[in-house]
Amino acid sequence: MVTGTQREGLGRPCLFSTTLPPSCDCELEGMLPPYLSACLDHVQNLWLEFEPSRKSSRRAATDLLAALAGRTPGLRGLCLECRGEKPLFDAGRDVLDAVHALCGAAGALRHLDLRRLPFSLDDALVLQVAHGCPELRSLFLDNRTLVGSVGPGSVLELLEACPCLRALGLHLASLSRTALEALAAPERAPFELLALRCACPEDARAPPLPDEAWAALSRRHPGLEVELELEPVLPAESVTRVLQPAVPVAALRLSLSGDTVGPVRFAARHYAATLRALEVRAAASAELDAALEELAARCAGLREVHCFCVVRPSVLHAFRARCPRLRSYTLKLTREPHPWRPTLVA
Repeated sequence: MVTGTQREGLGRPCLFSTTLPPSCDCELEGMLPPYLSACLDHVQNLWLEFEPSRKSSRRAATDLLAALAGRTPGLRGLCLECRGEKPLFDAGRDVLDAVHALCGAAGALRHLDLRRLPFSLDDALVLQVAHGCPELRSLFLDNRTLVGSVGPGSVLELLEACPCLRALGLHLASLSRTALEALAAPERAPFELLALRCACPEDARAPPLPDEAWAALSRRHPGLEVELELEPVLPAESVTRVLQPAVPVAALRLSLSGDTVGPVRFAARHYAATLRALEVRAAASAELDAALEELAARCAGLREVHCFCVVRPSVLHAFRARCPRLRSYTLKLTREPHPWRPTLVA
């Protein structure tokens, strides 16, 4: 499906839209719908949805990407999203090969979002993007794969080849101190967003990124926002390495198998000036309630808080009373059927 609907994640707006008709799905394999073939030369920004488990949908998506590679050197933005279930042991080679070819032909590409592809991205794709798309402004590789296959060397080469890059999403293991130093270089264009996902074994084993490197990066780019997403694979010692005081964390998503209270208190004490969105998935406890109340008292700039466990009434009162910029929250006082919907603040 090709859609122009604006979508927003926690703290991160959608970068792509299109005015194309609403579907690229085709039941006749190997054929694109006529209305898509007729307008490919005019496509600049494309959000492409498909179902990898449906052969016709998958074929239509790869055919469309192949056609774009041959006819659309003016493509500026591409976002891919897989819907439904991914077939077991599916490496997505056909899809990734199509993206690889497109990035080799779309020299004007400025925005590439692969967060919603459930396949392991690799160094070859990143290097193709680096050398085929020198005008790149944003690249999101922080997808939900369980294997981190993009090495720090490829990311460093990407930063050197794309001097105008201003937003980057990665798994933690793909980032290095050298990359932080490259981003902090005096000649670097303003850098605005760094999204880090910690969700695979490589992320848990990643070496620490020194606090002084984060401090230098923040001084060089005072408007920088960092998004951190910490998944259950991270042991407590890895969480401690990731949560450095100088990181300008704007959005923090905690879904840990171990202690959550400590990270919430750490955020309250070190990210009060920058934190705008918090998401917590943990078991309910009096200690967590107290930590959330402390965070509400310290983080006056908070705009979103979503806690997926029952909290006591004083937690809700604390956020409503102490966070004047709050626009959306999920703070349930009693257990309700899922999915829990957020409350919008008028």
